[in-house]
Amino acid sequence: MAQTKKIPQRKCAACGEHRDKSELFRIVRTPEGEILVDDTGRKNGRGAYLCRSEACIARAAKTKALQRSLKVEIPEEIFDGLRSEI
Repeated sequence: MAQTKKIPQRKCAACGEHRDKSELFRIVRTPEGEILVDDTGRKNGRGAYLCRSEACIARAAKTKALQRSLKVEIPEEIFDGLRSEI
C-alpha cells in the first residue's frame, strides 16, 4: 500500500480560508522586530499567511489582519511588495 504525503495546510489571515502552504505568502516578524516576506517558509520568528490574491492583500491592509497576527505595525511597503509578487 503506497503512502501519500500529507500537504501542510495554513489559514489566510485576511479571508480565513485554509489552503496548501505553497499557495500562500508567509510574512514573518523576526526576533529583532523586522517584517519580511519569507519565500523559504523557514525563517525564524512569528509568521502569518496571506493568499496570493489582490483581494486578500487589500483586505489585510484595510482590516489590519496582519497587524493583529504579528502583533506589530506593518509598513505599507510590505503590502506593495506582495502586490508586485502576484
